[in-house]
Amino acid sequence: MTATYTFDVFTSLDGFGAAGGDWTGYWGKQGPELLAHRLALYGTEQRMVFGATTHRAFAQMLASDADEALRDPWVTRMVNLPATVVSNTLEEPLDWPDATVARGDAVDVVARLKEESDVPLRSHGSLSMNRALMAAGLVDRLQVSVFPVITGETGLDPIFRGAADFDLELLEARTLDGRVQELVYRPVRHG
Repeated sequence: MTATYTFDVFTSLDGFGAAGGDWTGYWGKQGPELLAHRLALYGTEQRMVFGATTHRAFAQMLASDADEALRDPWVTRMVNLPATVVSNTLEEPLDWPDATVARGDAVDVVARLKEESDVPLRSHGSLSMNRALMAAGLVDRLQVSVFPVITGETGLDPIFRGAADFDLELLEARTLDGRVQELVYRPVRHG
């Protein structure tokens, strides 16, 4: 049986994964319903998959936030899930409780993980890696949390810049805290 792979990403309405300026995490739009939903998503058994750049960013963020009590519970749960970091440059041991490095091309690594894993696979962030995985047909679910902001002047990390064309089949939709849209799609390469 092939494991399901979910590309999980946060975005502004205009397609940016982050913003500079005076924006805070979640663009300041998180609420109790969003945070509880995120905790439930990460409460099930699964394996995280990260690219090296995203792993480094998470590790740096977590190191600067040494007080775990200040961290959102879903992030703490994510950090404690088993993880595979796709990298040809990072060396073990990683500053992550249960992470291993997988060398090689992300498409090959994730294709192998999908065949071998007994649990679903999930990646939060890792934009360039996940664009390549989508192009290769390895992403089963695209889970997009759309925050009600436009970051045209300060937007960072355009999520789908350089991506192939896809048709999206809507599988689930929900509104969290009356403002954040979570949309789950099955991506199918267009054409």
